[in-house]
Amino acid sequence: MGYYIAPRFLDKLAVHITKNFLKLPGVRVPLILGIHGRKGEGKTFQCELVFEKMGIEVTLVSGGELESPDAGDPARLIRLRYRETAELIKVRGKMCVLMINDLDAGAGRFDEGTQYTVNTQLVNATLMNIADNPTDVQLPGSYDSTPLNRVPIIVTGNDFSTLYAPLIRDGRMDKFYWEPDRDDKVGIVKGIFEPDGLSPREVEQLVDTFINQSIDFFSALRSRIYDEQIRNYIHKVGFEQVSLSVVNSAEGPPEFKKPNFTLSHLIESGNLMVGEHKRVENSQLVDEYNRLNRGRNYYQSSPPAAVTPTSQPSNGATPEVKTNGFQQKEQASSPHLTLETQEQIRQLLSQGYKISIEHVDERRFRTGSWQSCVNSHIDAESDAISNLESTLTEYSGEYVRLVGIDPKAKRRVVETIIQRPNGKN
Repeated sequence: MGYYIAPRFLDKLAVHITKNFLKLPGVRVPLILGIHGRKGEGKTFQCELVFEKMGIEVTLVSGGELESPDAGDPARLIRLRYRETAELIKVRGKMCVLMINDLDAGAGRFDEGTQYTVNTQLVNATLMNIADNPTDVQLPGSYDSTPLNRVPIIVTGNDFSTLYAPLIRDGRMDKFYWEPDRDDKVGIVKGIFEPDGLSPREVEQLVDTFINQSIDFFSALRSRIYDEQIRNYIHKVGFEQVSLSVVNSAEGPPEFKKPNFTLSHLIESGNLMVGEHKRVENSQLVDEYNRLNRGRNYYQSSPPAAVTPTSQPSNGATPEVKTNGFQQKEQASSPHLTLETQEQIRQLLSQGYKISIEHVDERRFRTGSWQSCVNSHIDAESDAISNLESTLTEYSGEYVRLVGIDPKAKRRVVETIIQRPNGKN
């Protein structure tokens, strides 16, 4: 199967890697190449294709290895893998690289709820140190004065703005935003469906039908076409016998004939996949659960009681109703937001920002240890106001602040204290 390598991708990697093995007089070459972009666009797979084409050996580190219960282990791992790769260059006499997949997942900070650990700090510091001194990388507790071979580092991720800013500065990291255009997608999808007999015209129609989908969508689509045959096989042998017939069968694993890869069938299956993904995005069951849970807790703490009307007014007006239970508590303890606060919420949401709410007691206020009151950022005015009012009620003796967050830049734009322990809003 001949997979497609995007020319821009090949050019960027080839130049960066080659430049790191050359001695250019008076030129400071960034050691790290950061490849970032949307999820599922084939960043890692394109790197693998380039490495195979150029005959480059790779030492891999996963973002999941950048955290450990033992402080310092991930930083030591990076130094160890770097030294191993430098030794490979010396022994094999060929280009080798160190590749860290999903760096932002292991060393990034996405919002105020992401814990910033000692290992996160050490990983960032270690990569910065290696980028500044690529031929002098030591292991903790030992020192070797022999200069190492310079090892280019390739890192992938989705959002590098979550990383420590000094790490991604230009002198240390060269950045490459990978967003395949239509021609790239057509070439990659053509390679995916090459064994299935789709014509170039059909590949173009398939890509144009799902032009907003990522590359991995088309790989998943090809896999899904086999579902019908596998389902028929399961019904044929029986659910009880599937395990024995697939894993431990004397006849070997089952073989399937080539499924129906017509364009119409692919588009039909693709539309089903798109619909399923939209349901995931639109369900927001966690938000619904949190709202119900807050309401349930409120009802449990404020049980309804009897309603007692006052005497009928002499002027015939509607009698005033006094409540001793839930309704009265709701009216008495639900803080009234000022017009200024409500207007600030509207302005933040109208500018595309999201809302978060935080609280802290008097003791922790001096250390700035604020805690979030919501599990996700709020983007609807009614949700923001209801969440804010319930927070003011629940934490009436604490500081409460309103936070405006720019979801694109992953930063805070507003932090306003709207309640203090003395009760002033």
